[in-house]
Amino acid sequence: MSSAPVSFQTAHRLYVKSLYKRSLKLSLDWYIRRDLWRQKALDIRHQFELNKNVTSPKELQKIFAKTEKQLEEFAHPDPYKLPMGPEGTKWERNIPPRMVRIHHCNIIDTVICLY
Repeated sequence: MSSAPVSFQTAHRLYVKSLYKRSLKLSLDWYIRRDLWRQKALDIRHQFELNKNVTSPKELQKIFAKTEKQLEEFAHPDPYKLPMGPEGTKWERNIPPRMVRIHHCNIIDTVICLY
């Protein structure tokens, strides 16, 4: 069972959303504080709004290529990672002990096993 083919507009919309989300996430690598980051987020939104009404596929290709290039250039060499997330500073720190059954036997006259 295959789904219906995705229209150009739908594919275009999904790609633009992906670019927008990636732009915001990359900007968070440079601005840790949300109050400082908010202005950068508004600037990114404004850049996307400027190209909102472009419908020519050739122009869209150029805009997408330019945006991808900017994202590559803007990438942080040491991106921010959440402390408790994978590869964060607190990742797997103080892991709770594994809950395993300890088998302990004392041999006196008979074998007494404690479970």
